[in-house]
Amino acid sequence: MDLKTYLAEHFPNLTLEPPLFYNWHTSMRFELGNPLMFGINKEHYMERVYHRSLELFKALHDQEDEVLLITQAYFADKSKHKVKKLNLYRKYIKKKEPIRALRLEILPDLDCEPDETPDPRNNMYRYWTKCRIEDLKYGQLIKAICNHDAGIKPMIYHRVYFINISKKTIFHIYDDRGCDVISASREALTDIYKEYNDWILDYDRERINNVFLG
Repeated sequence: MDLKTYLAEHFPNLTLEPPLFYNWHTSMRFELGNPLMFGINKEHYMERVYHRSLELFKALHDQEDEVLLITQAYFADKSKHKVKKLNLYRKYIKKKEPIRALRLEILPDLDCEPDETPDPRNNMYRYWTKCRIEDLKYGQLIKAICNHDAGIKPMIYHRVYFINISKKTIFHIYDDRGCDVISASREALTDIYKEYNDWILDYDRERINNVFLG
């Protein structure tokens, strides 16, 4: 399964970059952590972040689903020969086959203007492989993603996307405050829209309601 081919077929013209919610019509944005709570009780704040992120992930993914696990990283502070395969895949994938099949695509300076010379220090390194949900230590992985901005170890500071090949959805935790979910069809997200409606970010609720109630 080639990543570019899959995206072109099911998510044409999608920019796989945050904010994913605004880059695709059939999308939802959920609140994971309330920023006001962070300064009052950090432990309680993170407990809610973990709970919501894992609940949403499990609602979107079955154990036998095939997914593309994508990591987009920047290494501006490292020379080219020091850029290696990310430990993320070794730590959070149970089987060796997906790790051996790990692919790397280097995308040149995406923010470069047409009349500018691309700066190689701004290249994006996109790693990806295919596996099943049951092959992932997804609970630990998701917690590590949420931990980054909170300064808690273990942490992952790269952008991680879960593309569910089986259900044609994409799940992205942009930080501990929230996550974006998009789909190739509205039907694929109808149940999660109803079940977790209270978790939808109020700021974007009107836009989301227009999609799923329109």
